[in-house]
Formats: sequence, structure tokens, C-alpha cells
Amino acid sequence: MAALRSRSPFLGLLPWPERQAVARALRTETVGGLVLLAAAVVALVWANTPFSTAYTALRDFHFGIPALGLDLSVGHWTSDGLLTVFFLVAGIELKRELVVGSLRTPATAALPVIAAACGMAVPAALYAAAVAAGGGSMDGWAVPMATDIAFALAVLAVISTHLPTALRAFLLTLAVVDDLGAILVIAVFFTSGLNYWALAGAFAGLAAFYLLQRLRVRGWWWYLPLGLAVWALMYNSGIHATVAGVAMGLILRTTPDEGEKEAPGPRTGHLLHPLSAGLCVPLFALFAAGVSISVDALGEVFSSPEPLGVIVGLVAGKILGIFAGTYLAARFTRAQLNPDLAWADVFGLAALAGIGFTVALLIGELAFPAGTIAAHVKAAVLIASLTAALLATLLLRRRNNLYRRLYEEENVDEDADGIPDIYQRTEGSSA
Repeated sequence: MAALRSRSPFLGLLPWPERQAVARALRTETVGGLVLLAAAVVALVWANTPFSTAYTALRDFHFGIPALGLDLSVGHWTSDGLLTVFFLVAGIELKRELVVGSLRTPATAALPVIAAACGMAVPAALYAAAVAAGGGSMDGWAVPMATDIAFALAVLAVISTHLPTALRAFLLTLAVVDDLGAILVIAVFFTSGLNYWALAGAFAGLAAFYLLQRLRVRGWWWYLPLGLAVWALMYNSGIHATVAGVAMGLILRTTPDEGEKEAPGPRTGHLLHPLSAGLCVPLFALFAAGVSISVDALGEVFSSPEPLGVIVGLVAGKILGIFAGTYLAARFTRAQLNPDLAWADVFGLAALAGIGFTVALLIGELAFPAGTIAAHVKAAVLIASLTAALLATLLLRRRNNLYRRLYEEENVDEDADGIPDIYQRTEGSSA
């Protein structure tokens, strides 16, 4: 019994400060996810109407500054430019998780990191197996690795499930680690024709960014021009420009100094998160998700090895990877599953993580820049994400009565002091 009591809880009650931080992040992500869903629907409808030529013309329209190597199409501005804001916010969130969140110690980080790593490795392996069997291209192995947290939370909002905060927080942490894995994959495997002078300039800009943070220099007028310069240099270096966003997010300070109300990282995240979730990511989806859907095209998706590998990887690979990784990590560590929950809840969460919309589309564009395969891979991402959403809906709705009870217990506040009573009971019993 003593050994059982010494095991740390998994998916139990979050500490109150952590729960507040998670709630703030989830509110913005949920609203952004609903906008993202709307943008994806508009893109699909637009691309499959008589006005599809206007969609293509707008997506491929070029503008910019050719002298700086920045004469890009609208589609490229959204993927290389606007998504940099998304990855900047992701970098800030990753830094927060590493410094004060669930990744701050090896003991708390082990389980979500193992689950996320398995949730990336197994889909990639299943994709490789599918294309090897069908004689396809291995270039898209990384497409089914990513989880789209905004899309997943939008699905939860649409189906009105009362998923406990701990499960939502675990999903959020998985997505944060996923984003890190995705940006590493993009930086390492989708880089070609390096311009070392531009790369050196980008690193010099990042060093200046770090120095400004160390010297506690305030004022957006220092950081905005420098950030734009770093982005432009990174783009011209041959490394995907979104890497600059993650790098700057990781550099920003997360903990406030004495007398400082809020550190630069959280403050910047609060300012940019609504912009990222409500505008940048939906605009990327608008110009990335517009694929022509027909009976013949759907037949190609399910018969060609590359798109079939993406579907198998996202739907089956995510479930197998995350569930098996979580189960094995819990078994071989001192983590004990919350007795109010069951492994069926983790299985449903793993199915939800198969929604790999935004980053999967981005990696798909990098792996297959143009041609029929590119369109089929995009369609495969959409089909897989829809399939994962429907499967997760079936699995999670079955447990919604339990989730509703846990949600109500977590939020009872009889003394109306703004803090749920369960936290005060926990503190009292521990005292």
C-alpha cells in the first residue's frame, strides 16, 4: 500500500496556477479552432465551385520586395510569413512548459514526452510501411506526425463534451511537444541550398535578440524590426522561415523579474495568441486546404500509396503511438492513472490527436511542392483529420456523463471566492 501511495498521479487534479494558465490558452485555441474550421470549409467550397479559378489566381498572386528575395505568392506569404507568428507563439508556450509547466522536471516531462514521441514515430513508420508496400515516395513521411490543437479543441467545442481539464492539459502538452518535433523536422529535413551568409545574419540577429532580453531592454520598436530582419534572413538562408519564430519564442523570458508584473514571453504570447489563432492560421488554412474533390480524386487518394500512408499514419498511427506510449510510460514510471478515469479516456484522446491539420498541410507542401501527389496528400490530410474527429467524437461522447460529473465537481465554488472548493479541500487535507 505504501508503494501504491508513493506513485505520482497521472491526469489528476492540476495545480491551481497551472489550471488557470491552461484555461486561458484553451479558450483562445478553441475560438481560433472554430475560425480555422470555417476557413477550411470556405476553402473547400471555393475550390470546388465555378469560382475555383479565382481562388487559384488569388492564391498564386505574387507580391513583395524582389530585391530582398521576398517576391512570394499569397499562399507562400501565409505559410512562410503568417505561420511564423503561429510558431512564435508555440515557442513561447514551449518555453513556459519547460520553465514552469509540465516539462520543467524529468519526472513530470517523461510521460507526455514519451507519448508525443511515440505519437510522432508510429505514424511516420506506418506511412513508410504503406508507401514501401505500394512503391510510393518516402518524401511525405513527416506529414502524419503533427497534432493540430486548435482543430482538436474546436471539435470538443462542437460536440459539447465536458472533457476534464487534466485531459485537455495533457492534449495541449502533447501538441506543444509535437510542434517542437515538427519544427525540428522542418529545419533538418526540409532545408536545401543553404545561403551561409544569410544564415549567419539570422544567427547574428537572434544573438542580438537574446542580448536585448538579457539587458532587459523594453519597447516593441526594438524587437519588431529585428524580428522581421531575422525572419527575412532565415527565409533567404534556405531554412524554412518559421524556424525563426520558434527561436525567438524560446529566447523570450518566461519568469518575471522582481517588481515586473509580467515577463516578456507571456506578455507577447497573450498579445499574439488571438492574432495567431484568429487570423494567421485560418488564412493559411484558407489558401492551403482548397483542393478539388471529385469521385476520381477520392479514388486516387485511397489507391495511391502516399495519401493512403498519410491517412493510415494520422488515424491509426496516432492512436497506436500515443496510447501505447502513454500506457508503457505509466507502467514503467511511478505514474498512477487518476482512479476517476480509465485507459479508454486516453484512447479517445489519442484518437483526437489524429487531427493533424495545420502543420500536416505545411509539411505536405514542403514534401510535395506541386503536382498531383501534392493535391492528393492535402486531400488525405483533410480526410484523415475528419475521420479522426468523428472517431474521437464517438469515443469521447460515450464517456461524457462521467466527464460532466468530474467537470461539475472541479468547478463547485460554494463560497464564491473565485477558487473551486476542491482546491481548498485538497490544501486543507494536506495541511
